[in-house]
Amino acid sequence: MEPFVTAFANSPDRGRGLARDMAVRWALEEVGQPHAVHRLTFAELKAPEHLARHPFGQIPTYEQNGLVLFESAAIVLHIAERHGGLLPAEAQARARAITWLFAAVATVEPPIVERSMALLLEADKPWHAERLAMLNARVAARLAQLAHHLGEKTWLDGAFSAADLVMVAVLRRLSGSGLLDAHAPLAAYVARGEQRPAFVRAFAAQQAVAQRNA
Repeated sequence: MEPFVTAFANSPDRGRGLARDMAVRWALEEVGQPHAVHRLTFAELKAPEHLARHPFGQIPTYEQNGLVLFESAAIVLHIAERHGGLLPAEAQARARAITWLFAAVATVEPPIVERSMALLLEADKPWHAERLAMLNARVAARLAQLAHHLGEKTWLDGAFSAADLVMVAVLRRLSGSGLLDAHAPLAAYVARGEQRPAFVRAFAAQQAVAQRNA
């Protein structure tokens, strides 16, 4: 039985591939796993059927052969552990890749998401400009640290892995912010991820849905 993934019926990102199901669908494309995408309205996200899959009423979820998972990074790791190509075979390299996958969502993503939420929900507050400057500085510090590690390497640690997939997905949330422009290695890193055929296929599928719903 092929897996199915839940996603937004009408994504708030308007087809830019920034919602968290993108990383899951990209991973499935990387390993050549056919899958179905079930698109849910915001009302359906809070319905009992979906809450049984995801207790917080979010996307994505993943279901196959009775196994139901939520949290995009956990789903990507599950896919990577069951298919070749997204994790190194050598034990220490594999452990490092998993470490970087966790770093993407636990260390790099939180200040990026906090900044996004401030832009979305706090723009009318009198303290918004001051808080945004602080959040920009926090994101910039993380980007500088990541760029220092990446240096001239193509990927985070050797060959492309699930860690790069998740990290690129996280960094894409800064699209249009200008914050990546100060770090040429990171901008090039994201571009390399976006040029992978599996990403192109997953992104095209997302855009097709957005255009139908426009």
